[in-house]
Amino acid sequence: MSAPLIDHIARTMPDFMPGHVWLAGAGPGDPRHLTLEVVAALSQADVIVHDALVDASVLDLAPQAQKIFAGKRGGQPSTAQDEIIDRLIALARQDLRVLRLKGGDPFIFGRGGEEAEALATEGISFRVLPGLTSALAALANANIPATMRGINKAVTFATGHAAGTADDLDWSRLAAADQPIIVYMGMKALPTIVEELRAGGAAADLPVAIIMAATTGKERVLTGTLATIVTEAIREKIGSPALIVIGEIVSMRARLCRASI
Repeated sequence: MSAPLIDHIARTMPDFMPGHVWLAGAGPGDPRHLTLEVVAALSQADVIVHDALVDASVLDLAPQAQKIFAGKRGGQPSTAQDEIIDRLIALARQDLRVLRLKGGDPFIFGRGGEEAEALATEGISFRVLPGLTSALAALANANIPATMRGINKAVTFATGHAAGTADDLDWSRLAAADQPIIVYMGMKALPTIVEELRAGGAAADLPVAIIMAATTGKERVLTGTLATIVTEAIREKIGSPALIVIGEIVSMRARLCRASI
């Protein structure tokens, strides 16, 4: 992207004022999927508070900014959400331009709503910069249409984080809806999710895809069925970050990949 174009975007954007916090989505991974306004914000930020899913190549676009890691990963040491919010408030009160950078879109399983609410309560000005949500971008990049005429009339975004707990989704009802499900943060709970969907009536041969490290150089796409996907994921050593796609839309991948470049 040319410097004049970035300069033009910066001139036409709202001013990133000291003491303000911008909640921004970094997209699914590769910097080419950043929105233009997020690129401009990266060039102006004094400090970036970023998640684990923000690729290092994205952070490299803001050499002038201090970088503060505030990531969360299941089963690993993570920064508490209250601590992140307190840090955002403290940095804003130092009259810094604070960019809170999250993978995907800040309002899709990114807890951006909680952060925006806290900033509003404290009277700190903020702006939301949407990002390409990882689910839709990852599916498109993997040649899996999120919606396809003749296959589905809806799609569900779900979190697998609570699978198997008292706070879990009713996977049986999701299975009965017979519409595709895109699961965030579900790899650890994949066996439980599969079991619950099967108990809810989902067919053993229902297509499933796992998209690991979407859009990056480490991307891997594994396809299978509800009956096979757990075993195949273990065999292929598929891990997080990954999205799980469950439904007949997955069958489109093989057809589209014949001519995709």
